[in-house]
Amino acid sequence: MTDQLGAVLFDMDGTLLATEQYWDQALVELAAAWGHRVSAAALASTAGMDLPGALDVVGRDVGVDRTADERAGDAERVLARVTELMATSVSWCPGARALLLACLGDGVRTALVTTTDRPLVTLVLEHLRADLGTEPFEVTVCGDEVPARKPDPAPYRQAMAALGLGPAECVVVEDSLTGSRAGLAAGCPVLVVPAGQGLPDLPGLTQVRTLVGITPDTLAGLLQAAPV
Repeated sequence: MTDQLGAVLFDMDGTLLATEQYWDQALVELAAAWGHRVSAAALASTAGMDLPGALDVVGRDVGVDRTADERAGDAERVLARVTELMATSVSWCPGARALLLACLGDGVRTALVTTTDRPLVTLVLEHLRADLGTEPFEVTVCGDEVPARKPDPAPYRQAMAALGLGPAECVVVEDSLTGSRAGLAAGCPVLVVPAGQGLPDLPGLTQVRTLVGITPDTLAGLLQAAPV
């Protein structure tokens, strides 16, 4: 069945890697520096967002209005803190490592499509290469390399173009509504492990609790079941 699966396009934070918690920690610390406490619901809603969007959510949640210069400083502070945390270690989400290795072992092409910018992704990829002993992705598309970020389909379309494949041959694996909408808008079936978000039922979207037990055959089956 995997012959029908051209490639798997993986999101990074919260999908493959338990790095979403680092962004959450940095945002919590930022709000605390403002003298406030951000709500769990607000943090959950930032999953899949770019950093400016996440800062907007936190600011609204705690009732803080920042100037453009202050927002720029806030973004630098959050990014520096996340980089510090990721430099120490990154850990896999349940089932993610096994699924990625199964794709590589079966000859299924893989791409990483993330809202995170290239410098931080480069750091993460060093961890993954050391852990896996191989290059995990044929293509990587980062947030600072696309004309528009998720939920716009541009990142996934760019990855497919780099692979020379179309949406009928690719499955997207995500953890957020933002990323899922991007994958669906690009024309791909999407498998999502919701990161504390309630996701609506959408055509082409399959929700699972974890990636444990998910295989390339599982993903190939989503292509067969995809709406025409």
